Amino acid sequence: MVVGLGTGRTAGHAIRKLASMASSGLRLICIPTSDATAALAGKLGLTVSTMDEYPDISVTIDGADEVDPSLNLIKGRGGALLREKIVASASAKEVIVIDEGKLVRFLGAKESLPVEMLRFGYRSTMIHLIELGCEPVLRELDGKPFITDSANCIADCRFAKIDNPADLSAKINSIPGVVENGLFPGMASVVYVGSANGVRIMRK
Repeated sequence: MVVGLGTGRTAGHAIRKLASMASSGLRLICIPTSDATAALAGKLGLTVSTMDEYPDISVTIDGADEVDPSLNLIKGRGGALLREKIVASASAKEVIVIDEGKLVRFLGAKESLPVEMLRFGYRSTMIHLIELGCEPVLRELDGKPFITDSANCIADCRFAKIDNPADLSAKINSIPGVVENGLFPGMASVVYVGSANGVRIMRK
């Protein structure tokens, strides 16, 4: 079975569970969405490969920053949105695991939207993002621009409300300099929502 591995704390829990299952005999080929995920999976003894070797993925397990009632997502606080979207688009099933605090009535209710950009001309790219009605802030780490595993930077864009995620995603990606954005409209197959009362399953 070829399994995509997400990035972040929630994905880390899933990776540890998969490693336990693999040690009991489950045969897995894992496709990580970040260098950090690849390092964790390898450390835990999972077989790690690439999409060049395995372009068709059975299922991907990942987290999300926001989930609306239609299972549209905002992702990318962990800085891996580009690779996460590539892996998600190649997956037969995209499984999202969150806590109930990530559920929102509309996207943008709590979180900014991460947009991955080329470093070249990023200030110009951010001006075009402002024209879409958001307030972009360049993500930094230790006082310097945060750089993704794909050597790009990220603008965290605050929208008051995202009514049409698919339309906004297309508009953002049409801006020269934008590599990808953290909107995942219609990509989640199922969402598992954890709470103090147990787990709720949301499906399309």
